[in-house]
Amino acid sequence: MGELLGVAVLGAGSMGADHIRRLARVVGGARVAAVADPDVERAEAAAAGLVGVTVHTDPEAALDAPGVDAVLIASPGPAHEAALLAAFARGLPVLCEKPMVPDPAGALRVMEAEARLGRRLAQIGFMRRYDAEYLRLKALLDGGSLGRPLMLHCVHRNVSSPPGFSSAQLINSSVSHEIDAARWLLGEELTAVTVRRPVSSAGAPEGLIDPQFVLFETERGALVDVEVFVNCGFGYQVRCEAVCEAGSARLGEEDSVVVTRAGGAGREVPQNYLVRFADAYDREVRDWVDATRAGRVTGPGVWDGYAASVVAEAGVRALESGGRVAVELAPRPDLYAGISR
Repeated sequence: MGELLGVAVLGAGSMGADHIRRLARVVGGARVAAVADPDVERAEAAAAGLVGVTVHTDPEAALDAPGVDAVLIASPGPAHEAALLAAFARGLPVLCEKPMVPDPAGALRVMEAEARLGRRLAQIGFMRRYDAEYLRLKALLDGGSLGRPLMLHCVHRNVSSPPGFSSAQLINSSVSHEIDAARWLLGEELTAVTVRRPVSSAGAPEGLIDPQFVLFETERGALVDVEVFVNCGFGYQVRCEAVCEAGSARLGEEDSVVVTRAGGAGREVPQNYLVRFADAYDREVRDWVDATRAGRVTGPGVWDGYAASVVAEAGVRALESGGRVAVELAPRPDLYAGISR
């Protein structure tokens, strides 16, 4: 491997383009070697101004491009399984955006494929684990000064949902972040899901069940509730409060800038995740590049991506049935013993 890590970026939409910018201008030790997107004009626009980048419509052609040492997958979720398996077949380290694979069967195939290799190659992009506030909350919980966690209260709000966003996606796309954050913060698996439907907001597209109230149970008896509201209309808000036996801790209250103008003052509320979690994405990609150059894989792994897919699928079934749905995970392979917990 050369001095700079050559990265193939799969997907040149808003997330992929932001990662291309990050690799080229923010994160040291890496360069963008190839970009792939079905829309060649979008790929060319994302790679504009970068030297030595090849542009492709076929993701596997990007993996085989000269100078590619690693892969960053930022394509839509349904394309992730094929891309991960192709990267594994070439022995390429991967940073894969969430969801790792949207459906549990595909996620299980990816986990089994990596387990057969006998070594980790993939890190999954649950970037909240790299956010300064989440890291502080994790340290407090692990330190034990607050006592045993009893509940997590979570809020996940978006200004508006993209066209075609479905009621199921509130859980398997939006709440997937809370699923992983809860598992990580508490150090235990989620065992059951219940979803309640308040009256839908007038701001939600016709037929979309928004907001939703999602309740998770954990293996040691804690409860995690999530208010997910993807058409709140005013900003992007993420909050989490851990209630423990000897105290509580809350994040997300000051995720805004106070602006003073003639006649008054007010708070600016972030309008999307790329703003709210910009530092977390920078830290995540920087850590991935550094670890990859050192021959290591760190951070959330394929087991975490698989678990999130299974829990999300149970949540969708709970939404559809109106009942409590148990989470059934496959046995955890030895490769993943002791990580991400």
